[in-house]
Amino acid sequence: MRQSLQLRIGHQLTMTPQLQQAIRLLQLSSLDLQTEIQQVLESNLMLERTDEQHLEAPSVGDSFDGSDTRETQTETPAESSSEGEAGELPSVESGWEDVDDFYDGSTAFSRDDDEQRDSFEQRTAEGESLHDYLLWQMRLTPFSETDISIAMALIDAVDDSGYLSLSLEDIHQGLSQEHELELSEVEAVLHRIQRFDPPGIAARTPAECLLLQMELLPADTPCLGKAKELVAYHLELLAGRDFNTLMRRLKVSREELQGVINLIQSLNPRPGTQIASGEAQYVVPDVFVYRYKNTWRVDLNPDSTPKLRINSQYARLVRRADNSADNMYLKNHLQEARWFLKSLKNRNETLLKVATSIIERQRDFFEHGEEYMRPLVLRDIAESMGMHESTISRVTTQKYMHTPRGIYEFKYFFSSHVGTNDGGECSSVAIRAMIKKLIDQENPSKPLSDHKIAECLSAEGGIKVARRTVAKYREVMSIPSSTDRKRLA
Repeated sequence: MRQSLQLRIGHQLTMTPQLQQAIRLLQLSSLDLQTEIQQVLESNLMLERTDEQHLEAPSVGDSFDGSDTRETQTETPAESSSEGEAGELPSVESGWEDVDDFYDGSTAFSRDDDEQRDSFEQRTAEGESLHDYLLWQMRLTPFSETDISIAMALIDAVDDSGYLSLSLEDIHQGLSQEHELELSEVEAVLHRIQRFDPPGIAARTPAECLLLQMELLPADTPCLGKAKELVAYHLELLAGRDFNTLMRRLKVSREELQGVINLIQSLNPRPGTQIASGEAQYVVPDVFVYRYKNTWRVDLNPDSTPKLRINSQYARLVRRADNSADNMYLKNHLQEARWFLKSLKNRNETLLKVATSIIERQRDFFEHGEEYMRPLVLRDIAESMGMHESTISRVTTQKYMHTPRGIYEFKYFFSSHVGTNDGGECSSVAIRAMIKKLIDQENPSKPLSDHKIAECLSAEGGIKVARRTVAKYREVMSIPSSTDRKRLA
């Protein structure tokens, strides 16, 4: 076989490390992004945090001040259709000498306007576990050494809801291996623990939990005696909504039974949930959405990303014509730092574009509520911005926006749809809102069944939805069935 050289021309899409970094930053949440930034700061000597109050203009490259605000009326510039998915971010093949050396967490479409939007403060609170709270109360209670062992065993058996997860016989059997005890001694210590806070703690059954809480109520509480009788002997009838049998058993009128039920419903069947079991977690929004002069505006959250810049002193040490090892080390770090700043800027600009496009399509939701949510899929946003669906999916994953109606994940605004009688479409979010509205307006003594709700949706809104679909949406909203929703008139 004769050897020869051949020249072939071809096209191949290559993901450069800089583009891979930009795509990876695009899909990170706010907390993950802060972790990534901290790791880069520790590994790259060219990058540094900057204090906005003592900021000096860097001498290398141009600064970026981010002085504009992105409004929903502003048209989104279309991306190049020939770039494909890998080229939807701004080009990373240009010379790195032109990359900005300063990144303050904003973009050319955002500004810091605290007077026109709601303020947001990130707070953290260290919670105390139920087990520690009960042990603290035990140490303040005069117990003998034997009783302390019994009390600790009982507290260890209390679950997160506040109930005793083991029987007294099992606890007594476990303690009998170290102490000579009677079952009555274990029960006596249990009664003392049941006087701890929160009321109803260490109960063995739901009935005992409610009775323990009613024991602490004033003696002149209306309907207290009948409420104790109901909980002690007829709790199953109340769970089955058999109100007629309850009125006969308790010998009360309908109005009196309603007062008894109201008293029982004011109690907490899971007292352990009142005590925090861990550190409270708060959602940090990526963007703020607010209304200003009949327009909806979007701003980045300035606290979600720290302000970074190139260290000008180290940057001055780089000599372009020097190929020594030290100079190449500084030059590589400078190039990586500049690409990282550019990737952060690209991430936030894309985030703002997607948020703005969502608000333009869901304006009725922000102005009127969930019933006006429009059907929306990732493809709709991708086509309007000239991007790939996977890019939109990365941007909307674990990203949140702070709105006058609350904090929502970007994914919340993308929902499936159901056809209407006139050939239109209705969002599943709007259907759930309509179902909740119908249930709120129903007669408590004759709640609407899922089939009846489906008929109401078809008659009032022309929405074609099956009974099982109504049941699925109702379960998603944690709304009980019509049997469980039945109340006294």
